[in-house]
Order: sequence, then structure tokens, then C-alpha cells
Amino acid sequence: MTGAGNWTYLVPGGDPVLIDAGVGEAAHVEAVWREAPDGPARVVVTHAHGDHVAGAPALAARAPRARFLKWPWPERDARYAVVWEPLADGDEVATDEGPLRVLHTPGHAPDHVALWHEASRTVFTGDLLVKGSTVVIPASAGGSLRDYLRSLDRLAALAPARALPAHGPVIEDPAALIASYQAHRRTRERQVLEALAAGAATPADITARIYERLDAALVAMAHESVLAHLQKLRDEGRAGIDGAGRWQLAG
Repeated sequence: MTGAGNWTYLVPGGDPVLIDAGVGEAAHVEAVWREAPDGPARVVVTHAHGDHVAGAPALAARAPRARFLKWPWPERDARYAVVWEPLADGDEVATDEGPLRVLHTPGHAPDHVALWHEASRTVFTGDLLVKGSTVVIPASAGGSLRDYLRSLDRLAALAPARALPAHGPVIEDPAALIASYQAHRRTRERQVLEALAAGAATPADITARIYERLDAALVAMAHESVLAHLQKLRDEGRAGIDGAGRWQLAG
């Protein structure tokens, strides 16, 4: 699900800032210390999915001075033995390269944040954008497609020149990628509505109808995507669940 793995980003200086904590691999920790011999002063975690946060205890053990910051998701945050400082929308994280403004961008996860460097119009996007792929919305584990689409709108309004994602290559044309994501979601929503109209009544039925010849390893992710669309349609009053637990069009 993470392709070739995930990036973390180190903003150097007198008080280095590390964006995302990785998973605690020794090679990653050593790489951080090569660039910041005293370790990071602050570690800003974009969200509490394991590939972004699980390395926090390893970093804390080696850098007792480090502060760990993230948007609160208490039931997830408590899994990791570090002291979390809460972030809020609009907070600024000081760096030697200028402030990074915290943008709450939920959808992929309820606690997801992006970091905006206005001077260079660069945004650290966590899992908000991934070049060459769409982003999974884990609807059964805190994901929300409605929130995600709003987060895309918010990011588009900033007109970033460059996006640095947690997975995949640097995104040099964020506006084009955001537009393609929005178009993709509109297409998928239309397919879900057509499947409901044709009588498909469970996420599994709809997934089988929409995703033809899908690799077995990807079925669970496709199911989550369909469920995310169904929940969005329900929240908008366009679909619902009957007494037998079957999805159907509203009205």
C-alpha cells in the first residue's frame, strides 16, 4: 500500500524539523542523524497511520530533547510512548527556512495535516496527494471522502507551486493532479450511483460491478473506496440503508 516506501523530510538549521517519523528502521534513524548530528528538535507527524508515526519512539529514545507535534487522534496517539504536543489549524512551525503553516486536511485520516511554506509556495502533503496513484480513503477506519474533497479544495485554493508527498516523486504541478483526483472521484461516484440503480446493494456487490479483473490484493482497498462514496452519498441524503442493511438510492 505504500509502494516503494515513504518519505520523511528534514528541514535543517539550528533546530532541525523532521516531517513524519517513519517506522523506526535503524537505517532511517541513522540517516536523520547524519544530517542533524544532534537529532531533530521537533518532529511533526502528518497523521497517525503507522508508516508515518511508528518511528516516533525510536527517535525519542535517541533525541530526548525532541518535541513531537501532531493533530490529536487520542485513540491512535496513545499507541506510541512519546509526549504529543497538539497542533491546531493555522499554527506555525518555525524553521530556519521560514515558518510552516499547519493546514488541517482530514479525509485520508481525521488527524491529517499538511504543512505550507508560503515563501516558496511549497506544501508538504503527507498522504493528501500521491503522483501516479489515487489516495485510499479508509472509510471503516476514520476516513471521510467528503472531508477529503474539501481538503483538496483548500489545497487548490493556495495554488502551490510544488508538493512534497510522503509517497512517490515530487509533484511539480499540484493543480493538475488535484483536478485529476476531483474528476476521478466524480467518475467513481457516478459508477456507484449506477450500480445502486441497477440493484447492487452491498459494498462488495458494488465493488465487484465497478472494479473488473481486480487483483485480489487490491480488493480490500477498492471496498474501502466504495464504502467512502456510499457514506458521502448517505451524508448528502442521496443514498441510505434499508432495514435489512442493504444500500439503496434515496427516495
